[in-house]
Amino acid sequence: MLIREIMSTDVSYVDTSTSIPEVAKIMKQKDIGAVPVLQNGNLVGIITDRDIIIRAVADNKDVNTITAEQIMTVDPVSIEENSDVDKATELMGEYQVKRLPVMKNGRLVGMVSLGDIAIENIHIDEAGEALSGISQGIRH
Repeated sequence: MLIREIMSTDVSYVDTSTSIPEVAKIMKQKDIGAVPVLQNGNLVGIITDRDIIIRAVADNKDVNTITAEQIMTVDPVSIEENSDVDKATELMGEYQVKRLPVMKNGRLVGMVSLGDIAIENIHIDEAGEALSGISQGIRH
């Protein structure tokens, strides 16, 4: 199965100058945990709910004055829309991420999440392997 068959195409994104409260509002409205960051139409970063907590709130930064560019993950791992789902799960496990921007000819066309993969019955094992890779650094 190809990524384009399971990806979300209704992607909300922000510019590098977008304020953190605006990013958080988008996350709340869309019920999402990650927002791609574009500059001049090019993917330059991704900002997650965890980025907001770890890189802004926990560091006592004024969330009303900092921008997405200041706390985003630069050059996020992405995947091409014609890639196989197996490739996505490999990338998720290797880079310990749950979401990947999906690209076509260098442009953002979608997002694919571990959840998107997990709901496809034929990819339950791959989703489990990706989750195992993502969770490697977690200690209980």
